[in-house]
Amino acid sequence: MNHSTAYNSRPVPPPIRVMIVDDHPTLLWGLEKLISGEQPRMEVIGTASNAEEAFTQIRSVVPDVVLLDIDLDGQNGLDLLPALLVNPATRVLILTGERQQSVLDQAVQKGARGILHKNASADQVLKAIEKTHEGELWLDRSTLGRAFSDFRNSSAAAKPDPDAEIRASLTGRERKIIHMIVEGQGASNNELAERLFISPHTLRNHLTSIYSKLNLGNRLELYVYAVKHQMGEAPP
Repeated sequence: MNHSTAYNSRPVPPPIRVMIVDDHPTLLWGLEKLISGEQPRMEVIGTASNAEEAFTQIRSVVPDVVLLDIDLDGQNGLDLLPALLVNPATRVLILTGERQQSVLDQAVQKGARGILHKNASADQVLKAIEKTHEGELWLDRSTLGRAFSDFRNSSAAAKPDPDAEIRASLTGRERKIIHMIVEGQGASNNELAERLFISPHTLRNHLTSIYSKLNLGNRLELYVYAVKHQMGEAPP
C-alpha cells in the first residue's frame, strides 16, 4: 500500500477571511460571488451596506481583510477605520470610486493598507486581497510617497491634540461609561445601566452630556471616537 500521498501532503492554509462593506447592492453581490468563487483560498465572512451594519458585523467576526467603500450612502466609510482596526490582524483595503487624492491620502493616514478603484479587474481585486493579507501595501508610488512624507512631517512637528482639553472635561463617571461601552460593545443601555448600578434614565442623561462635550450624535460615533482616542481603558 502506497502511503506517500498521505505522508507528503502539506497542510492546507486557512482561507483568507474577507468582509465587504459597500452600499451598492449589485457591486456587493458581485464581490461576494467573486471572492466566494476562490474557496478554499478565500471566503466571505460578512457583508454590510452601511456603517451600522459594519459595526454590528465587526463585533461578531474577525476578518483578515475588509474591503471598504468610502462613500456609504452619505456616510464617510473612513470613520469606521478605528473600529475595523481594533484587531491588529485585520487589514483594510479601500475599494472606491473616489478620485480626490486628498481623501485617498487620508484613508492611508488613518490605517488603510491599500486602495483599489472600482474599475479594477477581478484579478486585481483578488491579488490586492492576497497581498494585503500578506502584509504588503497595495498603493501606487505617488500615494506611498505622500504617505511617508506626511508621516515624517507629523513626526518631526507633532501637533497638540485639539480634543485633549475636551476629553479632560469628562467626569470620572463619564469616563467609566465610555469604558463600559467599548468593553461591552453591543450591550444595550439597560444592560450597561445594570452593570453601572444606575437607572437607564440616569445613563441616558450621562450619555447626553458625553455627546454634547465630544460633539457626537450617538453610541456608534462614541464607540468609534473612544477606540480612536484609546479611551477603552478603565479610568483609575
